[in-house]
Amino acid sequence: MVKTGILNPQILSLLARIRHTNALVIADRGFPFWPQLETLDLSLVDDVPTVTHVIAAVRRNHNFTQAYMAKEFQRANSEATRGKFARVLQGVPVKFEPHVDFKTRVPGAIGLIRTGDTVQYANVILISG
Repeated sequence: MVKTGILNPQILSLLARIRHTNALVIADRGFPFWPQLETLDLSLVDDVPTVTHVIAAVRRNHNFTQAYMAKEFQRANSEATRGKFARVLQGVPVKFEPHVDFKTRVPGAIGLIRTGDTVQYANVILISG
């Protein structure tokens, strides 16, 4: 039995299948459903869990070397919110691109983890190193 770290067996299974250069999407509660993409829905209520909670958890077990986010995230959110994401992604270069371009990357991901996050454009694509 797993005693520490990620306890969710579906997340552990998904992470075990992410190899070099593969992508993982961590999305807010409003992110569209992608029928062809394995989706683990962790949303419980508003902001439980958040995207930053999930990023912090998966980074403990995995080496991500690149992240993508929507450029609109920067305009739509406060400095405090932007700082929270910057801290949880510290050491991982983040490329901001238009949301429509961001979404074109999604179908190439290994999986998607949906959260209850209500932060606007709080979606992140993490690329494995």
